[in-house]
Amino acid sequence: MTLPVRVLATFALCLPLAAHASDPPLRVVDSVDLTRYAGRWYEAARLPNKSQDQCTGDVVVHYVLRVDGRIDVVNRCRTSGGKVDEARGIARKAGDGKNNARLEVRFRTGILPFLRSAWGDYWIIGLGPDYTWAVVGAPSRERLWILSRTPEISAASYERAIEIARGNSFDVKRVVRTTNSSRAQ
Repeated sequence: MTLPVRVLATFALCLPLAAHASDPPLRVVDSVDLTRYAGRWYEAARLPNKSQDQCTGDVVVHYVLRVDGRIDVVNRCRTSGGKVDEARGIARKAGDGKNNARLEVRFRTGILPFLRSAWGDYWIIGLGPDYTWAVVGAPSRERLWILSRTPEISAASYERAIEIARGNSFDVKRVVRTTNSSRAQ
């Protein structure tokens, strides 16, 4: 990831965005088996966001559990120029850590990583019973991702994911589908 993109990604995560006063609290899944959640996920759709403006397709994220309980995160995408852009980060349980569906992510940019505001909310609000799809969002309702274990999410799973996002007051009209090819890894 280029330095300007990393700086933008950091600021996007650092700026706390308050949820609208009329929005109910974001509902997360009851619990997540992080061992099952780890691995490769393909982005099926997302709300547009500054940290991914350069991504035109083949968006893949890898989660690897660490012995200290945190999760290594590697995001990759293909740019309009055909290059692969990569961002590396780390995730941890948020708050008191009792509900592991509330995670925080920080991408390694070296800019004040010790500050609490350097961590962005990454809350799992929907999860297929077989861990084949997931819906992740932030309480601000400005960030949303629909993830799939395969490059193409089934129509039924996608519709269920959109329903979950809508039920959590996300503006699903703004959601854009992600194009993933067989070369996405």
